[in-house]
Amino acid sequence: MGSLSHERKYDIFAPPSSPCALKYIEHHVSKLDTLAGISIKYGVEKSIASPGHGILAVDESNATCGKRLASIGLENTEQNRQAYRQLLLTTSGLGAYISGAILYEETLYQSTTDGKKFVDCLHHEKIMPGIKVDKGLVPLPGSNNESWCQGLDGLASRCAEYYKQGARFAKWRTAVSIPSGPSTLVIREAAWGLARYAAIAQVQILYIGGDAETV
Repeated sequence: MGSLSHERKYDIFAPPSSPCALKYIEHHVSKLDTLAGISIKYGVEKSIASPGHGILAVDESNATCGKRLASIGLENTEQNRQAYRQLLLTTSGLGAYISGAILYEETLYQSTTDGKKFVDCLHHEKIMPGIKVDKGLVPLPGSNNESWCQGLDGLASRCAEYYKQGARFAKWRTAVSIPSGPSTLVIREAAWGLARYAAIAQVQILYIGGDAETV
């Protein structure tokens, strides 16, 4: 997780529409767009942006997956999570509609009951495997009861391992809460987090995808 800067040159609770905040966001978004363009040469963007195809998000955390299982009376065990994900990822003809699949870390390393890696199942259907790399939201000290996204610590080594396992693009989700602000501080940290994530993931030749959610 990235550290907060000790240098405060403007009010961290200033409105996000302030010129200083907007200039900062514009700078980091342009940097993010530039990094995203680099990955076109690897053919990933062309593959996952195939016309008429969507991206399947199967990146629920184990806790969220447990809620789905509980709704049908099943325990939240790795075996049951594997069975649920196998049901989705081995659907016959899935590649006719899906071009990419965002996986949770556990899923990236799982296999079918007959020993075939989920990544290989996706490759068979010409679906690009992706991976969720953030570690979720945590409270942001000094903010208006807002959150920031953790996961930058160790990201480079994790991305390298994900690439070896077959992942070719990554997703980073952060959120900005409208009812709680949003403060300039949380917007700045979201921009910094996205830019840092993008730079790190690109080094490992992972195409980047950002999910800046407004709640």
